[in-house]
Amino acid sequence: MTHWLPTLTNGHGPLYIRIADEAENAIKSGQLPQGAKLPPQRDLAYDIGVTIGTISRAYALLRERGLVTGEVGRGTYVQADATVSNAGPRDAAALTYGGTRSLIPPPGKLRFDTTAAVDIGQAEIVGRIMMDIATAHPGEISSYTRTVSPDWQEAGRQWLSHGGWSPDAEQILPQLGVHAGINAVIAAVTGTGDRVVCEHLTYSQVSRSATLMGRQIALVDSDADGILPEDFERVCAREHPKAAFIMSSGQNPTLACLPLSRRKDLIEIARTYNVWLIEDYLYGGMVGDDIPLLAELAPDRTFLLNGLSKSVAAGVRGGWVACPPHMSNRVRVTQKMVSGGLPFLLAELSARLVLSGAASEIRGKVLAEITAREAIVRALFAGHEFRSHPRLPFFWLKLPEPWLSGTFKQAALDADVLIDDEDEFKPARSPRVYHHVRVGFSEGRERQHSSDGLAVVRRLLDQSPLGTSAIM
Repeated sequence: MTHWLPTLTNGHGPLYIRIADEAENAIKSGQLPQGAKLPPQRDLAYDIGVTIGTISRAYALLRERGLVTGEVGRGTYVQADATVSNAGPRDAAALTYGGTRSLIPPPGKLRFDTTAAVDIGQAEIVGRIMMDIATAHPGEISSYTRTVSPDWQEAGRQWLSHGGWSPDAEQILPQLGVHAGINAVIAAVTGTGDRVVCEHLTYSQVSRSATLMGRQIALVDSDADGILPEDFERVCAREHPKAAFIMSSGQNPTLACLPLSRRKDLIEIARTYNVWLIEDYLYGGMVGDDIPLLAELAPDRTFLLNGLSKSVAAGVRGGWVACPPHMSNRVRVTQKMVSGGLPFLLAELSARLVLSGAASEIRGKVLAEITAREAIVRALFAGHEFRSHPRLPFFWLKLPEPWLSGTFKQAALDADVLIDDEDEFKPARSPRVYHHVRVGFSEGRERQHSSDGLAVVRRLLDQSPLGTSAIM
């Protein structure tokens, strides 16, 4: 085994990326020659004072780059052709904003790191509607979209409605999906250097996008029920944020659901400190609870977003945002600036799916399949600590000792299953360690496909990390 230690003061970005970059430089310079054995993960973690999960992720990244190979019981070795790799230098932006998932997923793996709508055959319906649009609107398809159709707004009003409440159709704008809509809202209500509140665990691509736009992230504490109002007030008083990103129901990844009392408290605090609320109801709409939305309770300062990606068709990228009064024009401008504008075909297709009833029909079938798969999860993982919901396509799994989140993710990858470690959901540097992973189960048209992957994850829980290639 070659004696090698990385220099952690070099480079930028997360520690595991810097370690991987140092190893790659050592390989290409010959310091780690072809066939050299890298230090065991436990030893290297101890020597440089980091967690074994950090080393596990660094070694996994080296494997993704094609620089090393590993076998259970033997260790991790430099590939024979690694020193002539043509991968090129690492892109700093990709390292900083890319998260812990591979930008291009490795082939031949079961995708349990996605929560896109289950394939129930919706492509046939989508294709038929698209043909109708092309026939009826050839001019609009060949040109740019410069207007917002009342039908697009009406579709958004229906999709964003909750119980007996619905937003004002005139304040609704179609979007290139919920993520793009959130970016447009953040650009509209904040400026460079302003702070956006996020939970310690959340859909972190929002925070990465905000950081890319020059915004800063302020972290707020949560418990099993969601954001703690007392800590939200502390953050507002000390850090003066301009906006707060909140998933009020079906929070990703923890599945938390804010009780009504907390929603009211958060709104009161937001009013006191003049904070805009961005309510992502993408999963909440699937949960279908009867708790009033933040947008119902405070329409004057809440941007409500929902879309089609999780319950109808992710490839359509359809979504809507309901804006507070007098804010829709501003969001429309920022939407165009950050995304280039809305394609007619997308907006018309999304509207027709909703207004024809096809979206509701598809959603019903998708939710039925999710419920069946979630029942498999509950049966298969009985005796382990996890959180799931019959209408949500993922569960939040607590790992038993001595598993760490990054190590378990690597073990799952070695078993040909892609899942998400907890770091994927951290919007900023955080000292919190949760020892959880998120496992999605919506991929694949056949239920057996999902069941097979879940069985692999379940078997790993009963193994020691020492019995897998995650530690070498």
